[in-house]
Amino acid sequence: MQLDIDRLIAYFGGVNALADALKQHHPQDATSTAAIYKWRTRSSLPLNQLQKLIALAEAQGRPLDLNAFMQQQTTLEKKEMTGNNRVIIFDTTLRDGEQSPGAAMTKEEKIRIARQLEKLGVDVIEAGFAAASPGDFDAVNSIAKVIQNATVCSLARANERDVRAAGEAVAPAPHKRIHTFIATSPLHMEHKLKMKPQQVLEAAVNAVRIAKEYTDDIEFSCEDALRSDIDFMADVCSAVIAAGATTINIPDTVGYSIPFRTEAFFRELIGKTQGGDTVVWSAHCHNDLGLAVGNSLAAVQAGARQVECTINGLGERAGNASLEEIVMALKTRHDIFGLETGIDTTQIVPTSKLVSTVTGYPVQPNKAIVGANAFAHESGIHQDGILKCRETYEIMSAESVGWSANRLTLGKLSGRNAFKTKLVELGIELGSEEALNAAFARFKELADKKREIFDEDLHALVSDEMINLAQERYKYVSLKIHSETGEAPQAEIVFGIDGQEQRAASQGSGPIDAVFKSIENVVGSQAELQLYSVNAITAGTESQGEVTVRLARQGRIVSGQGADTDILVASAKAYLSALNKLESAPNRIKAQGDI
Repeated sequence: MQLDIDRLIAYFGGVNALADALKQHHPQDATSTAAIYKWRTRSSLPLNQLQKLIALAEAQGRPLDLNAFMQQQTTLEKKEMTGNNRVIIFDTTLRDGEQSPGAAMTKEEKIRIARQLEKLGVDVIEAGFAAASPGDFDAVNSIAKVIQNATVCSLARANERDVRAAGEAVAPAPHKRIHTFIATSPLHMEHKLKMKPQQVLEAAVNAVRIAKEYTDDIEFSCEDALRSDIDFMADVCSAVIAAGATTINIPDTVGYSIPFRTEAFFRELIGKTQGGDTVVWSAHCHNDLGLAVGNSLAAVQAGARQVECTINGLGERAGNASLEEIVMALKTRHDIFGLETGIDTTQIVPTSKLVSTVTGYPVQPNKAIVGANAFAHESGIHQDGILKCRETYEIMSAESVGWSANRLTLGKLSGRNAFKTKLVELGIELGSEEALNAAFARFKELADKKREIFDEDLHALVSDEMINLAQERYKYVSLKIHSETGEAPQAEIVFGIDGQEQRAASQGSGPIDAVFKSIENVVGSQAELQLYSVNAITAGTESQGEVTVRLARQGRIVSGQGADTDILVASAKAYLSALNKLESAPNRIKAQGDI
């Protein structure tokens, strides 16, 4: 038997409430929120701290019955993570997630997300597809230089050029992986590759052999695996294992499979593959039928020990398996799976918000784990139950995934050093003193407009400032709007084009329309506005508005973001940001398909 630390903390109202209560009860020996989070991570707490809790409960007039917080445990010590009970979390937000229309990221944005993924505890970061373009190679290479703990991986088609580009890109990483793939389904081989099965097998083996020149950590994927012939799959997997592959990934490329079929497929394939017991089996599931997480967990039940996923389920079409849902399913239903991950779950929400800010893909309110309503209770029956016992309607606590850890205790009186220290805590490293000074000036301006500054505000502020400092063609300067009931709104905007100020004005059906038309009067981009959305970054009427604009032109789709307490200003910034990306977006080589 051992204490259920999550329930014990929840009994006192959560991490923050418990820390405040202990501070009041033991002012000379206060317990920090960080220490309480460690209790949860370690699933234990020191005896002297337990005695403090007992005394605190007594002081609050509700003596603590520890028997009510005991849970069954099969061993006296917490089970250590081994190859058999450890699930490797492979994050492909920066590669597969970036393939979402308009979600392309700059190198600096990718580095920020990679740092946060490492802080989250991700095992493998697929940093990109190095052969796609010089810019993609540079981004993968830059991430390989800054990531120290996680494995940095690059995707490569099963040809020599791609594999060598991937090997060179990840070379600086302390832990590096090459991920090569080729399609194995009859449909793909005949219509896309126009190759015979034997040719596919030979290409797969050759790619793995070339990859072995760069690293011993080699992953091989059979694209469209769940629609492939299982005997042919077994032959291919056996051959690449013999050639040196150490991870075999089985993707449900088009989200076609059903969980019970996925489990059966994995079991049969692992059993039929020579050397199948010497490698890590991996699942990579797409969400076209809304079953990506279910299929991934079914694969885990069948023996897979790596899951490939993205933050917020980001990805093209209906997206990928959601990292946060996979991780919390394994943690919450430990009684079913008996498996562990290395993820610090309190970093899930901050990571989700960063990815949403950078890509311009807002999280739907009812999204599991990270949606704004994930821990909201409207029903009176639910509210009553929660007040009496959290577990009646919550299977996990909001604090356990990071909802209580996103507030920033900085304000208008905070100094430059405190600001810089907070940026480092958030994984944000500005490349120069000029950038830091500019960001700090923007922070001071924002602090004058709103009393509370949150981590999300800083992420948005830094993203905005990086755009301003970048050598981009269009830069926002100022905006004047006249809007009156019964009259057409009028916008007058000043913005820079290649360093030269331009003034433009236009009327529109609304203020936003007037702003965009005035910009287009000068630029004449001929782009089509596909999406316009605005979201409050934080709660309260003082919140910054974060605007996303998605533009399309000649088959190229880009998203621009802007943030400001004035959503009209944020809208102008977002439109100019999108125009910059539209003009600078590189021509990228597309992979044979999307695994």
